[in-house]
Amino acid sequence: MSIPTAAGPPARVLVVDDDPTVSDVVLRYLERAGYQVDRAADGLAALAAVDRAAPDLVVLDLMLPGIDGLEVCRRLRQRAVTVPVIMLTALGEESDRILGLRLGADDYVTKPFSPRELVLRVGSVLRRSGVGAAAGPPGADPVVAAAPGAGSRIVDGDLTLDTGRRLASRRGTDLTLTVREFDLLLHFIRHPARVFRRDELLAQVWGWNFGDQSTVTVHVRRLREKVEDEPAQPRRIVTVWGVGYRYEPAAGHA
Repeated sequence: MSIPTAAGPPARVLVVDDDPTVSDVVLRYLERAGYQVDRAADGLAALAAVDRAAPDLVVLDLMLPGIDGLEVCRRLRQRAVTVPVIMLTALGEESDRILGLRLGADDYVTKPFSPRELVLRVGSVLRRSGVGAAAGPPGADPVVAAAPGAGSRIVDGDLTLDTGRRLASRRGTDLTLTVREFDLLLHFIRHPARVFRRDELLAQVWGWNFGDQSTVTVHVRRLREKVEDEPAQPRRIVTVWGVGYRYEPAAGHA
């Protein structure tokens, strides 16, 4: 039974996994949490499913027949599809996990995983993406996102963020940011000149008390490619060696 919300129909989640046992378990838990769930068993079917009925989030296994999950993620981002992606990775696939984050995945869950943990991750990512009908885990209160247009407009030099619509632009050109990239940029802008350790960013932006801190490194690198004139010599998101990162606002905007 779907959890009713004031923001419209339940969020649509696409689960992509060729293991029917895993797929069935994930489907049951997500449906119990109030989501509408579609399934695909391989990469090509996943891309076709996205074209057929755009999901609000994709749960994507890396090991798929045909084209793998990394290639699916790559093709989605090449097509400027900004749907949030949560990757399912095996315990020893650290290099693939990092590559997936570089390609634009928003989060990952390591197999074997708790279905309840996955549901919590799905809810967290959907809330951050502004999907109004994001459900929570079984028994949780429904989450209703802010109404469209709510929020504020933040300007820092040539960079503008609309927090209500979760849009960012630079010099008048829209930036294609993933959910986590937008969250990270917003967090930096709201705390100018403050130095953050990677574990602090992991806790405050991702909501993780533990996890792979290279996730932060990868997202900072991707964000620099979109907001810096010279990503290799950043002026906005500065590395504080041995500590973490600091955001330098434009002159007059501190």
